[in-house]
Amino acid sequence: MGLREDLERFREVGEARREDLAEFISYGDLGSSRPDEVRIPVKIVDLPAFEYDRRDRGGVGQGDAEVGQPVGQPRPQPGDDGEEGDPGDEGGDHEYYEMDPEEFAQELDEELGLDLDPKGKTVVEETEGPFTDMTRSGPDSTLDFERMFKEGLKRKLATDFDEEFLREVCKVSGITPREVFEWARGESLPVSFAWVEEAHAEVEDERGAWGSIEELEAEIDREPIQAKIRREGIGHVPFRREDERYRYPEIVEEREKNVVVVNIRDVSGSMREKKRELVERTFTPLDWYLTGKYDTAEFVYIAHDADAWQVSREEFFGIRSGGGTRISSAYELAATLLEEYPWSDWNRYVFAAGDSENSSNDTGERVIPLMEEIPANLHAYVETQPSGNAINATHAEELERHFGRDAEDVAIAYVNGAEDVTDAIYEILSTEGDSDE
Repeated sequence: MGLREDLERFREVGEARREDLAEFISYGDLGSSRPDEVRIPVKIVDLPAFEYDRRDRGGVGQGDAEVGQPVGQPRPQPGDDGEEGDPGDEGGDHEYYEMDPEEFAQELDEELGLDLDPKGKTVVEETEGPFTDMTRSGPDSTLDFERMFKEGLKRKLATDFDEEFLREVCKVSGITPREVFEWARGESLPVSFAWVEEAHAEVEDERGAWGSIEELEAEIDREPIQAKIRREGIGHVPFRREDERYRYPEIVEEREKNVVVVNIRDVSGSMREKKRELVERTFTPLDWYLTGKYDTAEFVYIAHDADAWQVSREEFFGIRSGGGTRISSAYELAATLLEEYPWSDWNRYVFAAGDSENSSNDTGERVIPLMEEIPANLHAYVETQPSGNAINATHAEELERHFGRDAEDVAIAYVNGAEDVTDAIYEILSTEGDSDE
């Protein structure tokens, strides 16, 4: 096998892994993965490997036939003894690609086209960045000479003029200092009346050298300031103390990206096995994704029927059902537990799932006000109804009517089967807006 074929097979492994990601989320055995390690089954079993070309082995008598086997007859194979082989009853071996949550999040971003940018909350340290800020004092080594020169050059251009030409104007026959000054101002020459008076007095003996300013302009050209600067050099550029600026490093705040995720699930009597499976199939990848996206990810798990209680992760993803339903009890507990995670320091996600069945008036009177009172990057509710909406399954619809489909901090998703899971995950993760406070 050549190098090109091996490289092509490596690419196939990567492509197959990505193609299998969405199928794995929807139909795979999520329980085979751990919270900190995701195991994705891949279709390609034989990983690429280099091997020698048997045709290049050379030598006489180097074949692999059995002793006494006629030349040209293939080696016996299992089942070639005239008896039919028994069909296998075991599944084929599977290979798994193991990835950490950070890689899983990156793959899911590419698979679903997500663009979630985690927000940093807590300042963990301040570091010196590039020398982009300015101050009026500092060591000479940090003096921004280029800026100082530009300021001096702008001043030179704004205040300088061709003094020799203006002295020639003062020699025009019969001209007065006031007339010279007014002509200079009309020409936008930055000259003072005192300077004109002094120059006018100095050339009194030469008055009458020119009959008019027009005659003077026809004989002598004014020297542009740019040409004067090139002739005199930068030594004549006026630098001032106020032009000095010293560069110092920008102070960069490093913020740790912390997130707390509250996962709420309905475990009332109506949550049968299929509904429970859809909840777990939706929440598990969300946990992996946010773990991979944030520096620090904390998870709070709440189960509820008519009452709510905190559970461990293992209990959350394996709990059975029973009892009535009062969804607000879970949000009341969530509000209490989130006091340990101040909104100023933590990003917050509150995800709830169930079959949308709730006790009378609880959604409008308690759940919606609690969702509005609990600050979070995103609130989400996932309805799991494999057979479609039941008559009394109205919780998701009530939330949608109240918050609307375009809310930037509330997402509503409907999962009627495993094929809806990736769409629900996309709906949730693509809903969060830019504002986090």
